[in-house]
Amino acid sequence: MNLDLFEQFRDEYLRTPQGQGVFLAGVALGYLALSQVESEDKIKDAPLFKQIPFGRLDLRNLKRLMARIPQLVRAYSDKIKAPQLLSALAAEAERLMLVGGDSTLGVDGNFAFTAGFVNARTYFWQIFKKDNQEVKEDE
Repeated sequence: MNLDLFEQFRDEYLRTPQGQGVFLAGVALGYLALSQVESEDKIKDAPLFKQIPFGRLDLRNLKRLMARIPQLVRAYSDKIKAPQLLSALAAEAERLMLVGGDSTLGVDGNFAFTAGFVNARTYFWQIFKKDNQEVKEDE
């Protein structure tokens, strides 16, 4: 897992463990939501997408969503390109959120989560590079 992508961001929130965890949670949940639909343009139809209160997400809701990932990975394992990587990413996001210890998300947290969610596929494969080459989804 390569988390060097955080070096490209200047946002102070993303320099904290909490911010990184919330961002990675967005990536994990976004990637999972993409796995629930046939194509990226149908993301609005993903059951997970419909459960997320974008812009109003609080830490309690985020933890609830993250706690469901093992169950959802099992349910959609035939549609997820790399379920073991998704599980590892979710575990790292949860670890960082626990280390961060902040009790609120606020505007910064909601923005970080959404940025990760809407760019999930891109960031997912940047995080899981292979020998400095981007891993292709069909590998």
